[in-house]
Amino acid sequence: MPRRERPLDAGDSALLRFARDLRLLRERAGSPTYRELSAETHYSPAVLSQAAAGRRLPSLQVTRAYVRACGGAEDEWEERWREVAAELEPPEPAAEPGTSPYVGLAAFRTEDAERFFGREALIRELVSRLGEHRVVVVVGASGSGKSSLLRAGLVPSWPGPVVLFTPGAHPLEECAIHLGRYAGAPTDPPAEDSRWLHRSVRRVVPDTTELVFVVDQFEEVFTLCRDQGERVRFIDQLLTAARAGNSGCRVVLGVRADFYAHCTTHPDLVEVLRDGQVTVGPMTADELRLAVVQPAVRARCTVETALVTRIVAEASGQPGVLPLLSHALLETWRRRRGTTLTLAGYEAAGGVEHAVAHTAEAVFADLPPNGSASPSSCSCASARSGRARRTPSAG
Repeated sequence: MPRRERPLDAGDSALLRFARDLRLLRERAGSPTYRELSAETHYSPAVLSQAAAGRRLPSLQVTRAYVRACGGAEDEWEERWREVAAELEPPEPAAEPGTSPYVGLAAFRTEDAERFFGREALIRELVSRLGEHRVVVVVGASGSGKSSLLRAGLVPSWPGPVVLFTPGAHPLEECAIHLGRYAGAPTDPPAEDSRWLHRSVRRVVPDTTELVFVVDQFEEVFTLCRDQGERVRFIDQLLTAARAGNSGCRVVLGVRADFYAHCTTHPDLVEVLRDGQVTVGPMTADELRLAVVQPAVRARCTVETALVTRIVAEASGQPGVLPLLSHALLETWRRRRGTTLTLAGYEAAGGVEHAVAHTAEAVFADLPPNGSASPSSCSCASARSGRARRTPSAG
């Protein structure tokens, strides 16, 4: 005969009401034992019993499994679970000191290098490849972390000077502007001088030094630059400067994988793609653990083991997930319990799949009543942050 369930503590808190109603749901389902529920849900009887014990909020997954096994409405219970989670895990007060260890949807910047974790092996590969080849192309899917790798990985790790820029609509002008900033004097590219960049670099860089041009979002030469002649001249200037006999520079191009074929239309880029390519793939499970845990450690926070396990299960091997994961971690940090990032906080934020939408809905709720935006348009605007001309997302 199964043991009698321990009575709930006295009180009328949201957590106790939640547990009380879970028990009532099970009773209406015919009072199946927790062992019988376990056979249906694949959670242990102890986990299911604790879900209705009223001492702590069960995870959303356990709650949904419990409700499903008892014939309840999962979506209604999920909404209720989120309400209780929000009451138990409110966002930290704005006045509390501390900067988030996670950057959200934006790409890591060079100054974020100390909190950029998980790509150490890829950084070493990129630095090594750049030491062997004068031109390197970094290729990866949107959201794979190319921009972060270049800005917070390569730039701080490379021992020499770096000029980093995105090409925009007029890549030669952008190159000239950023080289001028490095040199401390403006420089304009002559229209007919095919060795302008090489000569300019040689004038401003000592013979014992090599300058590295890092062109992030190189696909902009195809999407934003409408002048094919300027596009070809820009590519030729870069490759000529890097390959000249007394070259004073090396070149790194970061390009989205869906523009790989565009690069193959330039004969000299084909050779670079064959010999000097570095591919940015999805993070492995070990890399994800580092990316999740180490920034928190640096901020003197801890991450629940259950949260790390969930994130690894959801994001490992998934292409393009890094900006969404970074945003979910930022929102989880805002819902932390003291100095601990919790699974409950992550689920309340919406996790990898829904955190952006939840944030967009919160922004929409704060708009004036006659505002013309909608939650979906806010969400789409957030999602589009990784595309076209913008401050780079985490990809």
